[in-house]
Amino acid sequence: MDTAVARPELLLVADAVAREKSIDRDEVLEAMEQAIQKAGRAKYGHEKDIRATIDRKTGDVRLSRWTEVVETAENEETQIPLTIARKFRPEINLGEFIVDPLPPIDFGRIAAQTAKQVIVQRVREYERKRQFDEFKDRVGEIINGVVKRTEYGNLMVDLGRAEALLRRDELIPRESFRNGDRVRAYIYDVREEPRGPQIFLSRTHPGFLAKLFAQEVPEIYDGIIEIKAVARDPGSRAKMAVISRDSSIDPVGACVGMRGSRVQAVVGELQGEKIDIIPWSSQAATFVVNALAPAEVTKVVLDEDGRRVEVVVPDSQLSLAIGRRGQNVRLASQLTRWDIDILTEAEESERRQEEFRRRTGLFVEALDVDDVIAGLLVAEGFTTVEELAYTDLEELASIEGFDEGVAQELVRRGEAFLARRNAALEEKRKELGVEETVAEVKGLTPAMLVALGEKGVKTLDDLADLASDELIEIVGADAMGEEEANAIIMAARAHWFDEGETGAAANG
Repeated sequence: MDTAVARPELLLVADAVAREKSIDRDEVLEAMEQAIQKAGRAKYGHEKDIRATIDRKTGDVRLSRWTEVVETAENEETQIPLTIARKFRPEINLGEFIVDPLPPIDFGRIAAQTAKQVIVQRVREYERKRQFDEFKDRVGEIINGVVKRTEYGNLMVDLGRAEALLRRDELIPRESFRNGDRVRAYIYDVREEPRGPQIFLSRTHPGFLAKLFAQEVPEIYDGIIEIKAVARDPGSRAKMAVISRDSSIDPVGACVGMRGSRVQAVVGELQGEKIDIIPWSSQAATFVVNALAPAEVTKVVLDEDGRRVEVVVPDSQLSLAIGRRGQNVRLASQLTRWDIDILTEAEESERRQEEFRRRTGLFVEALDVDDVIAGLLVAEGFTTVEELAYTDLEELASIEGFDEGVAQELVRRGEAFLARRNAALEEKRKELGVEETVAEVKGLTPAMLVALGEKGVKTLDDLADLASDELIEIVGADAMGEEEANAIIMAARAHWFDEGETGAAANG
């Protein structure tokens, strides 16, 4: 029996909705089928498996009840035992369905309203999914929109087929937009949330500046010039590091453009933000010097472990290197990802002299020598008595003014000093109550053991309970790195595992 009802107007409605909402026609028809199913279940029973299909060519609507064939029926509304099912269809097997056509339903006012709500809800869901799928891959792009409304300083921007949020803190300081204004912004995030996809825009993101340059400079768009890093103080100043893949093209000149035309176009969009374009370098020292432009740098000292760099500038260049309210050095630090300390030549010279005096005094006191010999050792790069005691005699004797006898005597005095100091530290360690088991841990010096004792770390369990950063803080960052700290802590914890194995063996 054919129970199909021809409803060609459904196809016309589906086509209209699909065009208006930019949704696939099949998705709209699926929503209609679900609405008809819901109305069918309301009439024939909510527990039953009622399904509706709409013919995609003719608009014919078919309603049917589906019953699954199972070994033992647990739900009589949706399942039928195999033994009974084969009385109607001898060839049927487990897992198949018996499909019974149902007469078409006459949509009453309430049923029609329910169906409409289902269709509207499903169309809205499809629309949200389409928006998310469309914009999730556009993160990192610049987009144009129209300000639709303002909420507490935040802008809701109409993108045509979606709405985006441009928060107040993502706007360049002192700029304002009114309803109806066109706005250009950077998509930095797209999230799928219960109320629909949320598209977040920014005009302060470093990526916005980079993408603006990609639009203005064909060489960047083509990949000949690459933007390696960007640092911004939105609306005030920015620094951008660039590199050219073609040695014949100057990356800085290409970004500036003829008479500054290209960079001025970007500056105009960013409310007059001054932009320093600098050449990127794989050499950290060179990159830091470039980043501090326009200030001149006379000396750079890198601490690669701590990612710190000490920069020495002429006295007259100090204010230029630091910049107004520290802006220049802050942007340079963000751009290079190095912590930058700036000293003048006078400060650096004074500090160097103080360091020379301190180290000279150390050798005078430890080795019982005069200032001349101590000064020669410091000048040759010796910083501690340990370095001197363990150095090669020939190397020491080769220092101008020294001979083999002087070298031997210096090493002997250095060893004697270390022995006295270690003996004193050992005595101090015992007074503090630091156990022998802790002293036997490889990697801990007598000075470290005393430092641990003074902080109350006296047993293996005390040491084992420390985190690596706590241990480094106690003994000093200059004395130990994270890898060494972790090795020492794991060595202290070894007895925990030994005890566990012993207990397991005893229980066994």
